[in-house]
Amino acid sequence: MGFLDALLGRSKPVRPDLDQLFGLPSAAITLEAAAGFRPTGLGSVCFSAVEGGAFAEVQQDVRALLDMDAGEGADGAPVESSRDSYGYTWFLVRHSPDDMPSLVNDLHAVNSALEGQGFGPQLLCSLAGFRDDQGRALALVYLYKRGTFYPVCKLPGQEKRDNALELQVKALLVNDLRIEEDLSRWFPVWGAPGTED
Repeated sequence: MGFLDALLGRSKPVRPDLDQLFGLPSAAITLEAAAGFRPTGLGSVCFSAVEGGAFAEVQQDVRALLDMDAGEGADGAPVESSRDSYGYTWFLVRHSPDDMPSLVNDLHAVNSALEGQGFGPQLLCSLAGFRDDQGRALALVYLYKRGTFYPVCKLPGQEKRDNALELQVKALLVNDLRIEEDLSRWFPVWGAPGTED
């Protein structure tokens, strides 16, 4: 950072640390033991789509990478893409609920592939889904540009959040994940693939 940047109060953006995603398996163990939330086997990556042939090629590369990783005999497509009502594109990855490490590897691979092709600025977040015996949905959301996680706990059948439960989950996971301290950045991600009721 140069003198002029310091004088004008500008700072370099923090470089994302995708390896933070590898903390999710230990967080899943903590969540199940302390709060009864188990992985759903669903995870997704959200990005702001850019039109053009290069981006379409990257989408195909991501699919090919995950298809190859799933191997022959995989049930259905290991990755699905969709666009939400806000215009963001999502890659949804499915795994067995008891195979969190493979889910995390795929989420990391999708983020790395997009970043490696120069689409890092378009990456927004990744999430992993959880559910408890009461049917409550929980997502652990990784903010790409901040390198931090936060929980989103939706009330069943509503676009409302259980803020008390989110704060409880935050306290439970403080030793497993780098938690986002700025609560104003805990966006609800309504309708995100992997968080369906």
